[in-house]
Amino acid sequence: MMRRSSRAAVAIVLAAVLATTGACGLHSSAGRYVEAESADGKRPLEGAHITVTSKVFTEGVILGKMTVTLLAAAGAKVDDLTGAPGSMSARKAQTSGRADVQWEYTGTGWVEYLKQTSVIADPKQLWQQVHDKELANGLTWLEPANFNDTYAFAMNDAEWRRTGIRKMSDIAKLPPAQRTWCIDAEFFSRPDGFKPMLTKYGMPLGAPNGVPQNAVNTMDSGVVYTATAAGRCLFGEVYTTDGRIKNLNLHVLEDDRKYFLPYSGTPVVNTAVLKKYPQIEPVLREISSRLSDSIMQDLNGKVDIDGEDPATVAADWLRSEHLIR
Repeated sequence: MMRRSSRAAVAIVLAAVLATTGACGLHSSAGRYVEAESADGKRPLEGAHITVTSKVFTEGVILGKMTVTLLAAAGAKVDDLTGAPGSMSARKAQTSGRADVQWEYTGTGWVEYLKQTSVIADPKQLWQQVHDKELANGLTWLEPANFNDTYAFAMNDAEWRRTGIRKMSDIAKLPPAQRTWCIDAEFFSRPDGFKPMLTKYGMPLGAPNGVPQNAVNTMDSGVVYTATAAGRCLFGEVYTTDGRIKNLNLHVLEDDRKYFLPYSGTPVVNTAVLKKYPQIEPVLREISSRLSDSIMQDLNGKVDIDGEDPATVAADWLRSEHLIR
């Protein structure tokens, strides 16, 4: 599945500060990164010159700002080119050698970049496959973080408690007329989207014991969250690290039949640069080893809901983890 390239929900604060694009369509977003010192005072990347990029959506920029801030605190001279417009600008910057580091998603690498169609449900196996194949493209996928920013379905708190539904296969226990959905139009029409998902879970769209056609509400992806919270449907399409999940007290259902491809957040480094500056890996591991779905929901919410600056959110989190001072 496409990962975030069509996502409309980008923080207002980012849209207000987009700079004029430069070489390879890159620009620095959301202001400068926060300059800081490493918490232990060490500078293992002293003398290194590293360029960091990211896509423009909230999570990508937050992760990019974390990376810029921590690499700089470790002694590197860092060019901050986070917030590249368009879904492919950051990728092209890396493959062309204009950028050295960015965060990516294993599902994105597998489907969009490597053009693979098989579904590998195990996150570690998928990462290994992407890692191995991307070496030929001059890129090294470091160990992934423990968050998976994939598609999912969620329920509001009242219905979650009333029905006792906790996983996707539980939905088939409901009468067909009660299986109501809020989804965006793209996911509805995708060949790897809503309809095959229903088939996977034994309740095909339009079938007598499946999901009635009139039980599906298509809407803008940003409206799905509030519509689900308001009870316009039982099941709403969400991204698993979106800050609105916690803000609206939604509950994500387990994809127990492993329909959705894993999208593990992973730092990706130009292989030649990594060989030149191998200390990049342990520095970035300090970030990836600490992240989770819940933490990313909180951080994304600070930007998308509270209107905080991504660079500040990134630095505050690094400071809370005693990585910078």
